[in-house]
Amino acid sequence: MDATQETPHKKHARKGFTLLEIVIAIALLVVVAGVAITNVTGIFSSGQESVARMFVEETVKVPLMQYRINMGSYPSTEEGLQVLLVAPEQGRERWKGPYVDKAPEDPWGQAYKYRYPGVKNPNGYDLWSMGPDKQDGTADDIGNWVSAPTTK
Repeated sequence: MDATQETPHKKHARKGFTLLEIVIAIALLVVVAGVAITNVTGIFSSGQESVARMFVEETVKVPLMQYRINMGSYPSTEEGLQVLLVAPEQGRERWKGPYVDKAPEDPWGQAYKYRYPGVKNPNGYDLWSMGPDKQDGTADDIGNWVSAPTTK
């Protein structure tokens, strides 16, 4: 036999993966995807809270201040944040809005809560999101006030 000729055994060399190798690879991908999805969900939920906190503490300050400069006061509780979009009945001639592009919603699809004069900010306004549980007055509410330090 010539050394350059292949034997029948070498001729049929493996060119693909076995079913077992494919199943193991898929199982590993499922495990990795599961871990990644679990971690991403945690990242996004903390991200949503950061977005809500940034809105109530910083983002809305400019439109509310512009409204206050033009109208002489922050919107009343009854007027709410809606007057940043639509002129109020009284003082329409001083209103220079709209001050925002659309009605603000928190990351969970709920309208932000607004109160003026504030209860938690007596010299200003209270603005808050009801948080992920969408219930007002619970521990996950995110507001523009400084929480009292907890005592141990």
